[in-house]
Amino acid sequence: MPAKNVVKVFTENGHYHVYNRGVEKRKIFQDEHDYAVFLYYLKIYLSPVEELKQLITSSKMNMRVQRFFPLNLSQELDLLTFVLMPNHVHLLIKQYKVNSITKLMHRLSTSYTMYFNKKYKRVGSLFQGVYKACLVETDEYLLHLSRYIHLNPGYHLSSLRNMNFSSYPYYLGNMQASWVKPETILHFFR
Repeated sequence: MPAKNVVKVFTENGHYHVYNRGVEKRKIFQDEHDYAVFLYYLKIYLSPVEELKQLITSSKMNMRVQRFFPLNLSQELDLLTFVLMPNHVHLLIKQYKVNSITKLMHRLSTSYTMYFNKKYKRVGSLFQGVYKACLVETDEYLLHLSRYIHLNPGYHLSSLRNMNFSSYPYYLGNMQASWVKPETILHFFR
């Protein structure tokens, strides 16, 4: 019998709780730069290509980013909620095409593992097997998961406001980015 949420049946326009952790429950983020690199890959894969082109033109980004343009998934899925923990990652995603989450997770885990292994002079898998994904079938569960993900660090609410490795500041309006879409969840509270 397979482990929970390993066998994935994806649908168009479905919401999914996607998560993975380090092999042997090891830390996948050793320092703040590691968190920033993972977020950088999310930004590259999920920001609109036109926005990335403008950033390159204004020299705020490296020209090497262009190699990621064909891999961009900004039209295929939305990142609603996220948190990066020392040894695991939680994402709440709405996907518009059936295989978009699979593509994102493959690209993210490959890119980040290559970075991590080079930096720390290691080889092999960084993540514990294939990522897990659970279909979110009700609005109530969608709201519950957003709350669960934001509270996963277990910090006091005041420190969550300043948490750079979570979507919580985007929900408060303290940060903005085209690749994070809190509007879907916030819509329920208007």
